[in-house]
Amino acid sequence: MPAPPRSICLLRLSALGDVTHVLPVVHALRAAWPEVALTWIIGKPEHRLLAALPGVEFIVVDKASGWRGLRHVRAALSGRRFDALLLMQLALRANVLSSVVKADLRVGYDRGRARELHGAFVDARIPAAAHGSAVPHVRDVLAAFLVPLGLPPAAPVWDFPVSQDARDWAAQQLPGEQPALLVSPCSSHALRNWRPERYAAVADHAIARGWRVALCGGRSAMERQMADAILATMQCRAIDLTGKDSLQQLPALLERAASVLSPDSGPVHIANAVGTRVIGLYACTDPRRSGPCSDLRWTVDRYALAAERLLGKPASALRWGAKIERPGAMDLIEVDAVIDAFERCAADQAAGAAR
Repeated sequence: MPAPPRSICLLRLSALGDVTHVLPVVHALRAAWPEVALTWIIGKPEHRLLAALPGVEFIVVDKASGWRGLRHVRAALSGRRFDALLLMQLALRANVLSSVVKADLRVGYDRGRARELHGAFVDARIPAAAHGSAVPHVRDVLAAFLVPLGLPPAAPVWDFPVSQDARDWAAQQLPGEQPALLVSPCSSHALRNWRPERYAAVADHAIARGWRVALCGGRSAMERQMADAILATMQCRAIDLTGKDSLQQLPALLERAASVLSPDSGPVHIANAVGTRVIGLYACTDPRRSGPCSDLRWTVDRYALAAERLLGKPASALRWGAKIERPGAMDLIEVDAVIDAFERCAADQAAGAAR
């Protein structure tokens, strides 16, 4: 762009992990152009997570509202025009919603990733991945939305908004210095979840090694049932925080833990953003694309094995973002492999505490 933009609209409605990956883009825009006015069209739960982010105007959309949501955004933006729109979501709903955003430049995904008529709603694209290059992480793809604006891709600067009140609450739940393994056992997709007896085995091992274990999760029936099944199977006692934290408190709780155990889920990416070690459980999705992007050392990766066993093809033959959400995929992750990841993670935590 020939001159610094005065106004930029970002459209990324969901999900919790993906909006977390937009944070470096926001910070990079504000660093490059401190005077730029930033407007973010975002989903309701995601807004609760990021409401304290300074310097951003949020337009909140209830994703269940259908056409009412589109009318709400049209009314909120009536008479306004932006220098640029960053259309950072590929869903048809987001593409259609973007039609009410007036902008001189409309930046979208490269042709290889675009789908659901995405190309009809943009006039500039992020750079395509080089042929044969490593699988790019979602964070790196979103970081590239700055390139059509004349900026380099956003660096992984998170600066996650965590309030002192939330930190005080987290300290009350996990007081003292004893290291805590925080188990966030559920993804929004049930087939990504590990078996409760396997979580229980790892949790008992951690407690036997002198750690405390806490369970966390939302208020859905699935999450309550999972937590109850884990607690009933454990030989030791864990702290049950399931349904007790808010989305504003969740980042502080993840920050307070020494490590987090979870399948591909929002808490994985929030924990990564606040600097907590993550033991990721990946078989349905590719951790190179959607794992804890800062550090994969403790991720147990069975995605390639799932592709071979359940799809009959190598992972390299799958398109970017392909999911293997099939029964039995997560059973490929062995308890012993996760305990080994925990031990390596615990050793790293102990070494860090000793410094």
